[in-house]
Amino acid sequence: MTNDSTSPLDAESDCEALSRRLGEACLALGVRLTTAESCTGGGVASAITAIAGSSAYFETGYVTYANAAKQRLLGVSRATLEAHGAVSEETVREMVIGACRDSGAELGVAVSGVAGPAGGSPDKPVGTVWFAWGNQHHQRVQRHHLPGDRRRVRELAVAVALSGLIESLAKSRPGRAPLQ
Repeated sequence: MTNDSTSPLDAESDCEALSRRLGEACLALGVRLTTAESCTGGGVASAITAIAGSSAYFETGYVTYANAAKQRLLGVSRATLEAHGAVSEETVREMVIGACRDSGAELGVAVSGVAGPAGGSPDKPVGTVWFAWGNQHHQRVQRHHLPGDRRRVRELAVAVALSGLIESLAKSRPGRAPLQ
């Protein structure tokens, strides 16, 4: 499922509070997490691991800023990158699949976007960010148009990624993998 959205979070979103809620949900469900990040540069993994005890549920994070890294570390296909670009539904879907496959985590998030100030296009203006939450078997994908400068786009992208992980876990129950 793809959902196109504007920023669902107001300017005062608190990544620390989101990370705490995420950790509590992971512990309650026995779920391990992974991240595959491009435009956020490790910001999602940093927010998760800022919480004491996160080693109980955070497996690993991949910062795959370059396309070659997406291919080498996550198994994103060259054909996908050539046909759709790094900032696309297809790429984030392959990123989250690869991150879960490589890490063994039950749930992951992938983020790729145009944080700016340059790099935008008419099809993918600055602030366009694609997210995929899921695992090797099921993914939920959304495109967001996040407002602000580079710093703000990246901050909001981290908050959206964390919120999506929490939402994915809210649909889970003990003994059942997320997003089944």
